[in-house]
Amino acid sequence: MQNVLKISYVVLCFCIGQIAFGQSKSIVEKEAEFYKIVDIPIPKDIKLEVGGLALTDDDKLGVSTRRGEVWLVENPYSNTPNFKLFAHGLHEALGLAYKDNAFYLSQRGELARLEDKDGDDEADSYKTIFSWPLSGNYHDYSYGPKFDKNGDMIVTLNLSWINGGQSTVRWRGWMLKITPEGKMTPIATGLRSPAGFGINPEGDYFFTENQGDWVGSGRMTHLEVGDFAGHPSGLRWTDDPQSPLTLKPEDIEDNSGLTLYEYAEKVPELKAPAIWFPHTILGISTSDILYDTSGGKFGPFSGQEFVGDQGHSKIMRVFMEKVNGVYQGAAFPFVEGFSSGVLRMVWGRDNNMFVGMTSRGWASTGTDPFGLQRLEWTGKTPFEIKTMKAKDDGFELEFTKPIDKSQAEDLSNYKMVTFNYKYYKTYGSPIIDQQNAMVHKAEVSDDGLTVKLTVHGMRLGFIHQLEIPSLKATSGETLLHKKAYYTLNEVPSGELKSMQMDMKKSDKKVEQPKRITNIPHEWGEDGADQKVSIGTIPGLKYDVEEITINRNSKIEFTLNNNDDMIHNVVITSKQGKEVALKVGQEALGLGLDGPDLNYVPFSDLVLAHSGTVGPEGSETIYFTSPSEPGEYWIVCTFPGHYLTMLTKLIVK
Repeated sequence: MQNVLKISYVVLCFCIGQIAFGQSKSIVEKEAEFYKIVDIPIPKDIKLEVGGLALTDDDKLGVSTRRGEVWLVENPYSNTPNFKLFAHGLHEALGLAYKDNAFYLSQRGELARLEDKDGDDEADSYKTIFSWPLSGNYHDYSYGPKFDKNGDMIVTLNLSWINGGQSTVRWRGWMLKITPEGKMTPIATGLRSPAGFGINPEGDYFFTENQGDWVGSGRMTHLEVGDFAGHPSGLRWTDDPQSPLTLKPEDIEDNSGLTLYEYAEKVPELKAPAIWFPHTILGISTSDILYDTSGGKFGPFSGQEFVGDQGHSKIMRVFMEKVNGVYQGAAFPFVEGFSSGVLRMVWGRDNNMFVGMTSRGWASTGTDPFGLQRLEWTGKTPFEIKTMKAKDDGFELEFTKPIDKSQAEDLSNYKMVTFNYKYYKTYGSPIIDQQNAMVHKAEVSDDGLTVKLTVHGMRLGFIHQLEIPSLKATSGETLLHKKAYYTLNEVPSGELKSMQMDMKKSDKKVEQPKRITNIPHEWGEDGADQKVSIGTIPGLKYDVEEITINRNSKIEFTLNNNDDMIHNVVITSKQGKEVALKVGQEALGLGLDGPDLNYVPFSDLVLAHSGTVGPEGSETIYFTSPSEPGEYWIVCTFPGHYLTMLTKLIVK
């Protein structure tokens, strides 16, 4: 069954690839020419819901799990690895590190050290290094550790899911530094769901954040001591003598009308993201950060970062630069098509990547409930935008292969759009203040590896989406990935010299005739023939498997979103589950227009639909049921949800 699901997923990606890229091969197949995904066989009796990965000194792979186990995998590079249970009885271990002949991991309420003292590959010693209180809320996840250059450990603590995220017990929503002896120093707060974090070769801390309350979209932020990353709940503990900042929750305005970058100009402690990952476009739930320290043994991206995405079962690539002391850079697609939700990544001794996955309760486009795979470089170099650097009046692009000069000088090959997100308490944010920018000049280097773009319409604090749909290398190859997303916080001189343009695309409300939220006048005083409601449950599911209505009936349909994610309902106009899946595929291709359209395509396959409904929200819609009896489907088309969030609609 799992193999059938995997094949189905590849087929879906194939369709999406044709729509988005116009290629004869799917993007998954194209990527596999350069980076190959290889399964590591897992014994059938082991539910390896990966929470952490770490290699031992003798090249065994340690795997911590959400079920509270640590497994030791011998020969993880082979087709016949051996799994041995190293430790058990732990509480959802969502991290793992190895140092000095011991494993270190964060469980729900503590940082622990596990040691095998007699050499039988089983832990004999379970030692608490530092503990923190728990609220009992299911969202009290704890992550890490990562060792810094001084041998201290960094951990991050999730907020509880209460009223949009709360720090009901001390240090929830914080990044902490802990010595091997158990001395704790708080570093920064404002974290909501910091599932991924890392320390770059220079010793700087970064974390990835997931969309939610106060978080418009996924992002990566550079954290220094005393920084505030945006979610006010953790500020509750700044009266602690150890706190490096004094900012309070009440100091943050709920709805200022500003972006996070703009609000950071008012509140010095607030740190704007170094990288934005546009929600549903690049991913939906950012996870681990892995720095390419291979020195070119994993392809042409040495020194860059790879960032996982759990919901979209993919890995993204980030080029980071430091401008005027501020980190910023560009995010790119890299590899998709993993078997489950990507949570953890670690380098193997052969400079290829181990990828650990899980999806229980956190559904993903990869349909397996868990997985362990390897991402191997085939030795071939893809034609890609290698780097994207900010200039005072544009961007400089470096490519992995020489480009066709005449094509590269053709300005019609470049499309740029700038946009942003709101900074407010509401869950997520629509794309706001979207404007077109214009590439005014393209200057190609003699070796054909770089092009300097002069751009009119650059804006500080905004995401700049660059699309190059038709550019070819001198070898005739087209770009493997045609889009880049640069987060512009600074320019080298400190003064933006890009000519501004009067090409504003106003925040628009798109009319969607199949979203009817007021009872139709022609229904008269009698109103609806039938009232129906549907709820949501964690794991990207509706709370009922089927609903029955009568044909040719006036239906009042209410969506109650009890989940901690955004959802919608789309009623299909034709019978068959494949129709719902096709509508979900079409929603994936909406790109920057998705939020304005509530992620519902204009399609004759759609009978009726709601808008996007945030956590603890609801919406009622009205429609007339089909005249033909049969099995129709209800589907959530918020990107990444449609493969699992389906309910049968029986029309009698």
